[in-house]
Amino acid sequence: MPELPEVETVRRSLKPLLNKKQIERVEIYQPVVVAHPSAAAFREGLLGRRIVGFDRRGKYLILWLEREGRLVVHLRMTGRLLYTNREEPVAKHTHLIFFFADGQQLRYCDPRRFGRLWLLEKGEEDVYTGMAKLGPEPFAPPFGAAYLCNTLRNRRITIKQALLDQSVVAGLGNIYTDESLFVARIHPARPMDTLRLEEWEALADAIPRVLASSIENRGTSFRDYMDSLGRRGENLAHLYVYAQKGKPCKICGQPVERTVLAGRST
Repeated sequence: MPELPEVETVRRSLKPLLNKKQIERVEIYQPVVVAHPSAAAFREGLLGRRIVGFDRRGKYLILWLEREGRLVVHLRMTGRLLYTNREEPVAKHTHLIFFFADGQQLRYCDPRRFGRLWLLEKGEEDVYTGMAKLGPEPFAPPFGAAYLCNTLRNRRITIKQALLDQSVVAGLGNIYTDESLFVARIHPARPMDTLRLEEWEALADAIPRVLASSIENRGTSFRDYMDSLGRRGENLAHLYVYAQKGKPCKICGQPVERTVLAGRST
């Protein structure tokens, strides 16, 4: 699943390609990927509007439109946004295409069809996407050691389970939770009431550093994730523990062990 670094990489790759471009038409081949409004209203609401801004909130991509509308995209497990020209053959599992006047297209592809798109208009309350329930971004206050400690220390779950909760920190998933805990030298199965102040500080320092490094490497590609020009991320070679079972640890040289914690590979 694309996590914060992958979505941020997509945002950065789209910005120079789509800025000020006008949507000429929209073709929807699988209406299920449009979560709000109806597929017909989604199509009509986008016609003729220019894309004027690019944001990210957690794992959500936000394209701002003229007249203060927002096109929100959540890629979920296998979603991709690919920028291409009209001559390029349409790939299998392409469910939606945005057409631009210059002949370029933005195609939404998703083999598992878990991803979703929303169109929100000016003044419309967002009760649809789930963004209202997200915790803070890991790069700015209130995120920090005091926030993590005060929010989590009395919960009766493990530190890994807590960090996967999007209402605690926006954007973390299985990859970067494992990586951040390793960098902070905290076992993922630790109960939160056992963490000391210096460990909360180490974790608050590790999370943004791990995410920033992955963004610099344009995200982690295993199978499906690519940026909007079809380029794979380069962060896989820099991972310490995620998907490294049996390989020598980059710190101590011992084989990395895999376990399952709350149903997640760890």
